[in-house]
Amino acid sequence: MMDRTAAFPIDPIFIERWSPRAFHPEPMPTGALLTILEAARWAPSAYNVQPWRFLYALRDDAHWPRFLSLLDSFNQSWAGSASALVFLLSDTGTDDAAQQQASPIRSFDTGAAWSHIALQAVRLGYHAHAMAGIAFEAARTSLAVPPRFRIEIAVALGRRAAPETLPPPLREREWPSPRRSLTETAFAGSFPA
Repeated sequence: MMDRTAAFPIDPIFIERWSPRAFHPEPMPTGALLTILEAARWAPSAYNVQPWRFLYALRDDAHWPRFLSLLDSFNQSWAGSASALVFLLSDTGTDDAAQQQASPIRSFDTGAAWSHIALQAVRLGYHAHAMAGIAFEAARTSLAVPPRFRIEIAVALGRRAAPETLPPPLREREWPSPRRSLTETAFAGSFPA
């Protein structure tokens, strides 16, 4: 396993959070998913626009096969064992001029909502894995996403399973990854030469 030791005292949830692909194929209570999405609702947002929208399917509901089919084949190979799939959208603008000014960072704000999803999932004993491998145009049509909304990412949620449940090529990657040191990431003043 990779070293995931913080250099400074942070809440352990930040280290416990990682993006596994091996999930137990079990139902998730609707209340647990809604708790996770409620945490995302409280993400910070420029001008309080709250651009995020969440479309979701639970593994045992009628929407599940359609949501799973909107992932690329690689992601389908493992995400089919998740308990829930969520598509995160961002509203790209409104008619209000003051809010239009915030438009360039709406994806950033929706990313903050994703972070809240990932952390609340860990707090409830689940994990989240974000995926960019989506059939974006098919998802727009199938999920009736209006033109002003951008499909940002899809997220698989569930309880971790043993790496052996994954297809062989993915098993050796099923560990929390390390991070660059803070000295390689944060700089006082200008960017170093």
